[in-house]
Order: sequence, then C-alpha cells, then structure tokens
Amino acid sequence: MRYSFATRGTIFFVLAVFVGVFNATPAAAQRDSFYSGKTLRVLVGVQVGGTADTLVRMSSEYLRRHIPGNPTVVVENMVGAGSNIVFNYLAEKATSDGLTIAYSTYQPLAQALGDKSLRGRFENFEYLGGVSDTRLSYMRSDAVPGGAKKPSDIMKAKDLVVGAYTHTDFEGMLSHLSLEVLGVPNKIVVGYRGGADIFLAMQRGEVQFHSTSLGTYRTRNANFIKSGQGIGVYYLTSVGQKGDFARNEFALDTPAFPDLYREVHGRLPSGDDWDALNWLTTQNSELAYGAFAPRGTPREMVSILRAAFDLTAKDPDFIQRTIATNGIPYSYVNVERGRAIIQSLAEVSPGVLKALRTSMGN
Repeated sequence: MRYSFATRGTIFFVLAVFVGVFNATPAAAQRDSFYSGKTLRVLVGVQVGGTADTLVRMSSEYLRRHIPGNPTVVVENMVGAGSNIVFNYLAEKATSDGLTIAYSTYQPLAQALGDKSLRGRFENFEYLGGVSDTRLSYMRSDAVPGGAKKPSDIMKAKDLVVGAYTHTDFEGMLSHLSLEVLGVPNKIVVGYRGGADIFLAMQRGEVQFHSTSLGTYRTRNANFIKSGQGIGVYYLTSVGQKGDFARNEFALDTPAFPDLYREVHGRLPSGDDWDALNWLTTQNSELAYGAFAPRGTPREMVSILRAAFDLTAKDPDFIQRTIATNGIPYSYVNVERGRAIIQSLAEVSPGVLKALRTSMGN
C-alpha cells in the first residue's frame, strides 16, 4: 500500500499525540492520586475562634476542593511562644512530605530581632500563599480623663496599658511603637494567648489599647465600639518616601495614622522610630497571614499546594463567605509577592533594627 506524504504526516501526528497522551497520563494520574485518601495537616499558631483561626478553617474547606485527590484537611491549633511554636515545629519536626503545612500569623519582628522563641526562618520555608491586612488600633473610652470622644483625645492618655502576646509579637509592637511615635506614654503587658484573649481583657478593663485586624474590628469588636465602651483611634498604612499613602475605603470612620499625627502635630511623622514603624507596618500589612510548607517538600507537592491556594483565593463562593464573615474581602498575596516580602525581611536595615531594639528598651 502506498501513502501520500500528507497521509504519512497525519499518521505520524496521530501517533505523536497518542504517545504524548500515553506518557502524560501516568504523571497526571500520579498528580491526582498523591493526595487521594490522605490527610493534610494545617497548623495554626493561634487560639480557636480568632480571626486567623477562622480564616484558616474557612480556607481549608476550599483547599480540599482545589487539591487534586480531595484529601481530608485537618486544622490543628498549636498555640505558644507568641504564635512562633508552629513555625518551630515546621522547621524542626514536621516531615517534608507535603502532608503538613502551617498557615498562621506572619512574624517578621521575631525573626528580625532574633527572638529565641522563633527558631525557624521564613526564607527557609516554602511559601504557598497568604493574605494582607490592615491593622486598626482602638482603646477603651475611659482610658482618658472625661472619656475619649474623638481619636485625637488619645493625646490626653497617661500610661496606656497595651495587651500583647510577647515583647516581639507584631500586634503588641505595632501598638507600642505607634504610640511612641505619636507621643503617648504606654506600657506593654504580655502573656495573652491571642487576640480574643486580649479583647476579653479589654472588656474587663485590664487592657486599654490594642491593635487588631480591620475585619475583627468590624465584626467581633463592633458592639464594643458601638456601645461607646471603645473608640477607634487610627489604622496603620505604609507611607512612601514622598509621604504618599493609600487610605482604606473600609475604614473611613477612623483616621489613617499619618492623618491623625498631622492633626495633633501639624506635620507628617519622621525619625528613627517612625522609620521602624513604617517598615513593620509594610511587612505586616502586606503579609498578615502566610501559609508555608517545610523546607525540602517535593517540588511537585509545593506546586500542587500553591495552585490550590491560588484557586481558593479566586473561588467566588470563598470570596462571598469572607465578605459575609468579615464585612470586607481578603486580599490575596501570591507567591511572587509573598517571596519578595519575605526577602525584604531577610534584608532589613541595621537602622530599623536599632530603632526597634531601642524602642523595646534592649
């Protein structure tokens, strides 16, 4: 039998496609079957019921849907050392098999200051995905004589009591450092196990000032503010070299920190403490919660997990649920941006470190 060139070309094309499909099928099947019938542990370093815990548990439902093989996803709370214990576990004990990850509050301050309670380094983990946030500071209205009626009344406060997990947890340090820049005397009380614990202390009157996520402020803390027991003071936003910054459309009832500072001091903030605060604000505003796999996790597993986080962030149902839960959508931090933020942590300037340590009395 004789074939024309065109016919032979068609046959070769069909054979090539067949061979390609045949060779690709085992790889695709392996990708789909790796997590099938398995359990993915997701470790979170905060209390059950807090903002981070709620985010992780909600995300985990969608991760399962978007991971080929639809594994069982189990969230485990591993609380201690100001949320650092979960990252220590990831660095020292977790098996690098793609079945254990951490999704918790990002702790750049602890790493930058060499806090001994944090033994893992973020650049040594496999970043999978995360979310950004805006930190909003609020206080008890009775923390100033006569009661606070407006944010600028905070300047009347004396020795504001700030609740924190440890001396290097970012929430406590953002509160302390921003008050130092503003010129408000304050003292930190440590030992709280999470934001929910600090909020209870705030309601009892043990704590007078706290920095929390904007979503938490609009939900869990809403009645506390509406009743007049508390008042929003300012939200933190990173400021550019020319003094430019973005105002948050979801926090227009509370001033941005630069705006409040200008109101009470007549100019924009400056100085070493301000540079340190702005650096820390940039770190924790741009990456508030991050998901990481242990170093050495197989590249294929890392790729699968990163794709699942990306698909979860784009899932319309997930987006609607986050809005319903927090009143605002989460802002996803992809791999490229997340790794850049973590790299900037590893390269923090000596000047910023000195200002941070001086502010802490070290």
